[in-house]
Amino acid sequence: MTSFKRPNPIDNEILLDEKKIIMSKTDERGIIEYANDYFMHICGYDVWELMGEPHNVIRHPDMPKVVFKLLWDRLHKGKNIHTLVKNLAKDGSYYWVITNFDTHYNEEAKSGMETSEKYLTDSFNDNNTTYDNFIMSLLKISQDKLDFYFSDTY
Repeated sequence: MTSFKRPNPIDNEILLDEKKIIMSKTDERGIIEYANDYFMHICGYDVWELMGEPHNVIRHPDMPKVVFKLLWDRLHKGKNIHTLVKNLAKDGSYYWVITNFDTHYNEEAKSGMETSEKYLTDSFNDNNTTYDNFIMSLLKISQDKLDFYFSDTY
């Protein structure tokens, strides 16, 4: 893992590694259910401090609340939204994320594995891609690197 230095108090901004993805998942009320390691690393919180808390715990005060009202209005209508968000790290630093808020429903719980698989397959077909190609483009890696990650030697 590359070393990470918190910004000094003068320049306060955390610059994100464009090769890494910040990911979190909330319930329909905005309560954090999941955050990946990079998210946790950047925001500076421990997992136990964030799980079960409202996602707005990392909302930077510079972000107008109306942006989140519009965001939630759109999500409650079942529509996705892309937006730029300034987040607040535990130590007072900030970081910018271009984020994609998606409404996801637990298709497996509602309709079973077959429906979930069909949804995923249809999505890849609609985008003229495959799971492997999707992962490679997301991570900006080659087929060899992907094969290495999925091999027993990794």
